[in-house]
Amino acid sequence: MEAATRVLMREGARRFTTARVADEAGISIGSLYQYFPNKESILFKLQTDEWTQTSNFLNDILSDANTPPFDRLRQALRLFFKSECEEAQLRVALADAAPLYRHAPESLKHRSAGQTQGVAFLAEALPRADRAQREFCADLLITTMSAVGKAVSEQGRSLHNVDAFAIALGDMFCGYLASCAGTTAKPKRPSSH
Repeated sequence: MEAATRVLMREGARRFTTARVADEAGISIGSLYQYFPNKESILFKLQTDEWTQTSNFLNDILSDANTPPFDRLRQALRLFFKSECEEAQLRVALADAAPLYRHAPESLKHRSAGQTQGVAFLAEALPRADRAQREFCADLLITTMSAVGKAVSEQGRSLHNVDAFAIALGDMFCGYLASCAGTTAKPKRPSSH
């Protein structure tokens, strides 16, 4: 997978081949085919590994019952944006290959798991909201996080600027969720470091 990542970063998805991966890994093409039947399966494995890593760290933060929900949301956003920046080059390369696996069962499963994770977090953050409202809020959160995180991370901004975006987006989400819950959420300002 490390060799596949190097080839993808160097060559891009359009020039990504199993032969290049095997050569980069120092193995025969036959050995590679024992594990991956085609280049699409390699690209999909890279993508699912990235999804799993991101989902795990978000789940760890969002399920921490010792931290107030809005603080967890803010922390999750900051780490998500940082992760998006660290993986921007790989994500751009994988985006070229997205049509190859966008509708794969594993992709649908990942999106469903993210929605379930979001609804579970919102059950705690919005205890009086009904399931439909939580599902809408989760979809809004996930869609916005993904779109803004992708855009900001691909613009070559400084980590400080990216963090400021994450903090501001956290304030907006917390304000929105507070209005849904009938409470108020105080904004947190970016640190000056």
